[in-house]
Amino acid sequence: MSMQLRVVHTTTFEYDGKAVASYNQARLTPVTTTEQIVVHSRLEVSPKPWTFDYRDYFGSAVTAFEVVDPHEAMTVAATSTVQVDRPPARPAVQTWEQVAAREVADRWTEMLTASDLVEPTPDFAQRAKQVAADHELPGEAARDLCAMVHDEVEFSPGSTTVKGTGATAWRQRAGVCQDLAHLVVGGLRTIGIPARYVSGYVHPDRDPVVGTTVTGASHAWVEWWDDGWQAHDPCHDATPDDRYVVLARGRDYDDVKPISGIYSGAATSRMTVTVDITRLA
Repeated sequence: MSMQLRVVHTTTFEYDGKAVASYNQARLTPVTTTEQIVVHSRLEVSPKPWTFDYRDYFGSAVTAFEVVDPHEAMTVAATSTVQVDRPPARPAVQTWEQVAAREVADRWTEMLTASDLVEPTPDFAQRAKQVAADHELPGEAARDLCAMVHDEVEFSPGSTTVKGTGATAWRQRAGVCQDLAHLVVGGLRTIGIPARYVSGYVHPDRDPVVGTTVTGASHAWVEWWDDGWQAHDPCHDATPDDRYVVLARGRDYDDVKPISGIYSGAATSRMTVTVDITRLA
């Protein structure tokens, strides 16, 4: 069963004084794939900016924008309507030998390197290797690793910062979806499975009511290579269904930040974010 979702993601920056100029990149436009079609998307920035749209190295839609007039606040509002129709998870198919083949490693080399955000602790790396040893197929090990992280790391908002690492979440056995995704990605790469970080949204209700707007949030999950990319959400230990909307994919959070940039003129700023999700059909 497919689902049409509207997502309104609003970010407001308030400055302590006036910002003279602001230079930013936004990854707030969902991607069109075989599993989701972007019916409509709009990115509005106030004050009025100069903008330029492009696709980054990983295929994510990026809007670069500059606000060069002095301003005390800036609002970035992204509105998207997406038709989602995801197939059910398929069984694991590739063997360890196939995943370790040179053509796979060469093709997905960026998804096999452990960055600082996903680098596992020695004990977690050992746990991941034990999970791998317990399964005949890499895809089965990947799902089991997600389940292990879900069971042993508590979802605890506020327990980490946006700059937190998977290793920190593992040590304190607490984190948010970003941390759990980093932890799984690092574990999968440790055992030789190409893995990537996915950012997006998920409708919080299992059976969303058409026409009802609910409060949501940005979300993160993982994908691994198994003769095609296979997705799983370690935060909920579930395969993403039609309630999930993909924004961007990359090696880790640094590749998919919703908004990143620099500004000058004001000493400090405050940021507030709201996400509203409505099932349209």
